[in-house]
Amino acid sequence: MNLSPEKKIAGVLVPVFALRGTDDLGIGDVGALRQFIDWAAGIGFKLVQLLPINETGTDNSPYNAISAMAIEPTTVHLAPNSPQDLTREDFDVVLADIDLPTLRSGAIKYRQVKKLKRRILEKAFANFSARASVDRQAAFQKFCEQESMWLRDYAFFRVLMEENDDSPTWNRWPAQFQSMERARNWVSDLPQDRQTVIRDRQNFFCYVQWIAYHQWREIKSYAESRDIALMGDIPFGVSYHSADVFTRRNEFMLEWSGGAPPEPYFKDDAFTQKWGQNWGIPVYRWEKMRANNFAWWRGRVRAVRSIFHLFRIDHVLGFYRIYAFPWRPRKNNHFLPLDWNRMLEQTGGWAPHFIPRDDQTPENCEANKRDGQEYLRIVLEEAGSTCVIGEDLGMVPDYMRPDLRSLGIAGFKIPQWEVRDGAITPGDKYERLSVATYATHDHKPVRALWEEAFEHPTATSEQSRFDLAKIAVFAGFPPTIDQIDFEKDFYPAIMEALFKSESWIAIVMITDLLARKYRFNVPGTKANLNWTRRMQRSIAQLSSSRKEQKRMRLVHELLVKTGRV
Repeated sequence: MNLSPEKKIAGVLVPVFALRGTDDLGIGDVGALRQFIDWAAGIGFKLVQLLPINETGTDNSPYNAISAMAIEPTTVHLAPNSPQDLTREDFDVVLADIDLPTLRSGAIKYRQVKKLKRRILEKAFANFSARASVDRQAAFQKFCEQESMWLRDYAFFRVLMEENDDSPTWNRWPAQFQSMERARNWVSDLPQDRQTVIRDRQNFFCYVQWIAYHQWREIKSYAESRDIALMGDIPFGVSYHSADVFTRRNEFMLEWSGGAPPEPYFKDDAFTQKWGQNWGIPVYRWEKMRANNFAWWRGRVRAVRSIFHLFRIDHVLGFYRIYAFPWRPRKNNHFLPLDWNRMLEQTGGWAPHFIPRDDQTPENCEANKRDGQEYLRIVLEEAGSTCVIGEDLGMVPDYMRPDLRSLGIAGFKIPQWEVRDGAITPGDKYERLSVATYATHDHKPVRALWEEAFEHPTATSEQSRFDLAKIAVFAGFPPTIDQIDFEKDFYPAIMEALFKSESWIAIVMITDLLARKYRFNVPGTKANLNWTRRMQRSIAQLSSSRKEQKRMRLVHELLVKTGRV
C-alpha cells in the first residue's frame, strides 16, 4: 500500500473488542472488524487504528498483556468452518445452553465470553488432532517452527496458568512453578499419561495462536483489497505477570515498576496527580537485551509487522528514559496519603525517579537521546518498510520530538495541547510527519467535554471548558462557544479543521466520529467499565441509521474537500 506521508489520509480509531458484529459472541472480533472495514471504506477513510491485540490478563487491559507476542483468543472469529476444523454440529452443541442475546447486550462479560470461546476452540482443536490432513498438520508444524522464539514458552506458561486457577501471577504460584527450570522438572516427574495431557494442552494453545495469526493475516489482506491500512499498537511495556517476564526474567528489573510522572491533566485520579501513573510494567535491562541483539524486541516488531501495515508505539518516550516506582501498583493506595519523607521511610530511601537518568542536565539529555536512538533504530530496522508512529504525548523533553522526526517516526498532534507562546498552533503549521487527533483511547470524547462544560456540570467542568475553548480556536471559533450548537456548528467545524491540518494522518476516535460520550478507559483507575464498553450500535445498524448516514455523508464531503480521499 502507498502510505507515503506525501499523501494525506484519514482514519478512525476503534478497539476491536468494542465492535458489534452481526453474529458476534459477546465481543468484537475479526469478523466484526471485516464489517467495520467495509463501513469505513464507504465513508472515505483510508486507515483503521486499533488498540493492542495481545492476549490480556485478568484486568482485560490491552496495555497489560500476558504475552507481547500471543494474540488475544477472543479476537478470533468463531462460526461453523471458522476455523475450518469447527463443524456446525460442534458449534451448535456449545451454544445450546448459551443465552446469546444477554451475552451480547451491554458491556463485555469477559469471564463468560472467554470461557465460551475457549470451549469452541477446544472442539475445533479436537477435530484438528483427530482428522486434519497431512498438509494441514504440516502447516501447523511450520507455524510452530517459525514462531519458536516465543510460542512454546508461551504455551507452557498458559499450561502453568491452568494449573494455578488460570492466574498469570507467577510470583504467587507454588514454589515448584515459579521458574521455567522448576516447572519443567515438575513436568518430568509426572506420570507419562499426565505428561501427555500437558503436551496436548500446550499444542492446544499453539493451535489457538496459529488460527489467530491466520485470521489476522487474512483480515490484513482483506483491508488491502478495500484500500484500507490497518494500524497496530505496541505498548512500550509488558505485564509483570506475563509469559515474557516469566521466561526471560534476566532482561527485566523486577524491583522497579514503570509508569509516568505526575500529570495534572488527568484529574480523574488523585494518585496520578500526586505521584504519577504506576503501570506496574517491569523496567528493561537494556544491557541484557543488547547481549542477544535485542531478540525479544525484534520478535515483537516482527509479530506486529506481519498483521499491520503500520504501527504506533505507545509511550515511545520510554525508549529514552522511564519513570519508575519502588513499589507495585497494588500498594498505590497505601502511598497515596503519604508525604515525601514518609514515602522514603516506607521504601528504605528509594523514591520514584527516571531510569536510567533524568533530563536535568545537558549531559543526561544527550545520554538519554543516544540510548533512545539506539533502541529505536532496532525497531526501525526490524520494521523494514512498515511505517512507525510514536505516541509522544504528555510531558516530554525538548530533544525527543526532533529526534523522532530525524528517525522518520511520526509523532502526535493533539490540537488542544499544541500551544506555543500562549497561542494555539494552527493546523497548517503541523509537520507533515505527524498524526493529528482530538483524542486517544485515554481521553474524554469531545461530546463528553461539551456535556460537562455546558449541560451537566461536574468537578472537571472547568477543565472541559478550557479544552473546548482551545479546540474552538483551532476550528476558527472565538474561545467563548456556549451559544453555538454542537451538532449544527461545532461538530462540522472541528472535523473540517482536523482534516485540513497538514498532518499526514488525521484520526478520529469512533466516539468522536459518532458524537458519543462514553469512554473506553480512565487512566490510573481500575474502574469496572475500563475496556468493557462496546459501541451502542452494530455496524449493520450504523449503516442503516438515517441519522448516522447523514453524519457520515458530511464526513465524506469534508474528507473530499480537504483532499484526504
